[in-house]
Amino acid sequence: MKGKPNQHGSLDDHPFSYRSTGQGKVMISFRGKQVMILKGPKAEAFLKRLSGLDAIKQQLAMAKATGNFKRGNERG
Repeated sequence: MKGKPNQHGSLDDHPFSYRSTGQGKVMISFRGKQVMILKGPKAEAFLKRLSGLDAIKQQLAMAKATGNFKRGNERG
């Protein structure tokens, strides 16, 4: 992503959320709809990446993790 993260304010309303199942899985949702499940080492790495980040940077990390949201189709 070029420029400043969230330069257009598209993550200000926190469209992404995640839930850890505690069984080595992380579910990522966009506007309440599940869009990705991470398992095992990928889930662990994702949770480590998010720890210590502020809310907007967490939103950006979730957007990058889903992949499809790099192309501007996240209007939902």
